Amino acid sequence: MSFELFITKRYIKSTKITGFISFITLISIIGVMLGTSALIIALSISKGFEKELKEKVIGFTSHIQVSKFDTRYFEKDDWESFEKVKMVSNVKSVSPFAGREAMIRSSYGIEGIYLKGILPEYDFSIIKRSIIEGEYNFDESDGIPKIIIGKKLANKLGVELGDKVIVLAIDPDSPNFSMPKIEQFKISGIYETGMAEYDDIFVYVHLKHAQYLFDLGNRVSGFDVMVKNVDFIDETALLIQDRLGYPYYARTMYQMYRNLFAWLELQKKPVPIVLGLIIIVAVFNIVGTLLMIVLEKTKEIGILKSMGANSKSITKIFIYQGMFIGVVGTALGNALAYALCFIQLKYKPLSLPEDIYFMSSVPILLQAETFIIVSLASLILCFLATLIPSIIASRIQPVEAIRFA
Repeated sequence: MSFELFITKRYIKSTKITGFISFITLISIIGVMLGTSALIIALSISKGFEKELKEKVIGFTSHIQVSKFDTRYFEKDDWESFEKVKMVSNVKSVSPFAGREAMIRSSYGIEGIYLKGILPEYDFSIIKRSIIEGEYNFDESDGIPKIIIGKKLANKLGVELGDKVIVLAIDPDSPNFSMPKIEQFKISGIYETGMAEYDDIFVYVHLKHAQYLFDLGNRVSGFDVMVKNVDFIDETALLIQDRLGYPYYARTMYQMYRNLFAWLELQKKPVPIVLGLIIIVAVFNIVGTLLMIVLEKTKEIGILKSMGANSKSITKIFIYQGMFIGVVGTALGNALAYALCFIQLKYKPLSLPEDIYFMSSVPILLQAETFIIVSLASLILCFLATLIPSIIASRIQPVEAIRFA
């Protein structure tokens, strides 16, 4: 063990108060620990919110949705043009859909819905993974078409799995709103995504039944496009737009849900700044701690220098002491953050109102890079905090130090 490390160890250990570590050093370590853990937890929650919202928004729509300017629907001939979309780089899949507002009725009441007709074999929505009762099934072997509805809507209608409901669809383009088309469905599945606003509205049937109710024939409302890499979603949408031309237009999920993602970005921006201040406060705590130690150990510093210790050695002693506080505090902060995040992931003690946050519990996304970046920032700040006290200690003159003591 080097001379500087030996002295550092003796300074850190103190029998005056706790018998192992001085009270002031303990407070500094706790400060760094709380600052580090708070920042890691906040960033993990922020990333968790972003991940959950993206997955759920995509689940109800897609990465990119292609529509037409001049008419509301795609004719059968238009389908051939979408072979061009499949050939665009970064496009993963293309799926047709027919969707419009409608009404759903049970013996207990009637509610407004957004009825979406899909082809099950091409469906990539979140609904498949969110079925809590029944199954994802549009089979008509019993002669009755199937329908999948949200848990909140099922509660409003007072229906359960296997019950029958009636869907009514009115053509808004027809003069004087002609008689609606009506079809009976059997509930084959009930889903719950945690986004109550959507669970209350979106209802899924096979594409052919939506086409019948909306009197579309072979037409569809548009095409959902999934991409391989979301980071290049804007470029992919532009490529699709250029390849198809007018009257088609492609919108990304960020454009369709601009307000939602703007809110998400607003939530993210102040988090590193506000919580970064916590680490800075902890850093100043280290500065205060080392300065107090310098004052307390002035006599010892003078004796060390009179015995031959140079200014460089004195500087190292206080840098080592400050970095001990930083390393231990950062390590404990990482452990605390991981433990709290793991508890939330497994047991979900912190819940959220679904109507406001689109999810039932606080989301967490654990990423190694979050821990690494925060830890590096904490250690760098702790190192910088040791420089001022270390320089002050190294400039103490032996004679003045002994006389002052």
